[in-house]
Amino acid sequence: MTEKVKSEETSLDPHQEESSDVKENKGMAILAYIIFFIPLLAAKDSKFAMYHANQGLILFLCWVGVSVLGTILPFIGWLLILPLGSLFLIIMLVLGIINAANGQEKPLPLIGKFKLIK
Repeated sequence: MTEKVKSEETSLDPHQEESSDVKENKGMAILAYIIFFIPLLAAKDSKFAMYHANQGLILFLCWVGVSVLGTILPFIGWLLILPLGSLFLIIMLVLGIINAANGQEKPLPLIGKFKLIK
């Protein structure tokens, strides 16, 4: 019986109070998806902000890749790569902002597993 109570106390409750790092740097984490380098300069000591700055940088590099491919490849790029790639990246942007606003460190689908910022 005491083991069960003890394990319930140590388990993470999703409604528990957020850590001070998350509270203090939630705005920086959200900003990381719009302008990824601002948290690199302003919140470099925050693990939470740096995680989302990394996600924002990866998202930015994907935007550059989609834009370059979409403009280099005639016809296919204009009809498929630019619209579908942009739609995918807008969805990733919204998911990232939602994760940051909720205080979560969830990787973005497909592109979030890469780590460029340590």
